[in-house]
Amino acid sequence: MRWVGRLFDARGALVRWVLVDLAGVGFLVYSAQAHRSPGADQWVLAVIAFTAALVLRNRPTANLAAQAVLLAVAMGLLDDPTINQVGAGWALLEVTIWARPVVRWWGAGLLSVVYVAGGYGSLFVRVFGLMVAVVVPLLLGMVVRISAELAREASERVAEGHRRRESELRAARADERTAIARELHDVVAHHVASMVLRVGVARHVLPGLDPQVSDVFDDVHGTGTTALADLRRLVAVLRDPDGVRGDAALTAIEPAALPAALDGAVETARRSGLVVDAEISPAAGALDAVRGLAVLRLTQEALTNVAKHAGPGSHVRLVLAVDDGDVTWEVRDDGGRDTWEVRDDGGRDTRAVPAVPSGGGHGLTGMRERVSVLGGELEAGPLGTGWRVRTLLPKVTA
Repeated sequence: MRWVGRLFDARGALVRWVLVDLAGVGFLVYSAQAHRSPGADQWVLAVIAFTAALVLRNRPTANLAAQAVLLAVAMGLLDDPTINQVGAGWALLEVTIWARPVVRWWGAGLLSVVYVAGGYGSLFVRVFGLMVAVVVPLLLGMVVRISAELAREASERVAEGHRRRESELRAARADERTAIARELHDVVAHHVASMVLRVGVARHVLPGLDPQVSDVFDDVHGTGTTALADLRRLVAVLRDPDGVRGDAALTAIEPAALPAALDGAVETARRSGLVVDAEISPAAGALDAVRGLAVLRLTQEALTNVAKHAGPGSHVRLVLAVDDGDVTWEVRDDGGRDTWEVRDDGGRDTRAVPAVPSGGGHGLTGMRERVSVLGGELEAGPLGTGWRVRTLLPKVTA
């Protein structure tokens, strides 16, 4: 029934009147074939009615007035004013649908006066014509109009329901962000700050530390301080996303700072015992801020996973290539040399390589979500004795 609704749409006036005119032409042709050939005056009045209907299709009130005048003339001159009766009735239908109620009743009264005063046919014929050309169009037009209004109100209720649900969802998200921010501030940030403070105190109260131990303390202190700053900025984002939306430090990284940030991530991984071979394209410094941050976070997460699952001594290869704006990123490891067993023939037996845990964390899920937002797809899985994670971040288009 959707086509019916479109037919009685405001934009369907031309289609409706073309169909009515074609029906009138078909009636005249049928009359000619049935040996009731219409006269010249009937053809003239019909053509005028057809033309007026098309010209005034978007002005229903004027169209009804024109069709009523033509009907009055036809009832005085013709033996069969059916064409003009149908035209006037359909014009009243259009007025009932689109005009104000007062215009609708004025139009119905005008057609009623034409039928009563026209003196065409017997009283029964006049009453029947009044019913067909006035009452039926009024009823049908009111049904169409009420149906359209009900459909519009239903659509508005659905839209209002969507807006209300969106508002409730935003409120729930705001409450959830506030709760998370409170926990991060009161629990996580407090413990991290305590750890940083204790490491800082240990660096000063323990005399004669071995240089390697001192370097470890310095690294832990620096990493903890950076983590604490990131936590505080994250709490700010969670508490007031709109207030910090313009702060690029919270959502992106300056392009020129990306190579240095990647070098820092690689050095951190090396200090944890990984053997990292990094191949970073010089064009990385020209990446946009959003993809630059994504690459940095992916690298940090991937290297952390290698240190966690493959262990110290693992060989890792980091590749970051930029080709015509597209970014190819890959991190793969050998699974940890300590798990290899040398066979009698000098080869390596990989049966002792531990399987990579399939769950227990959200790192890989977070990586997939970050890549998906940027239009890429993350590939992660075993490769030989180790593990590989790679993705392609497409070029940003305007």
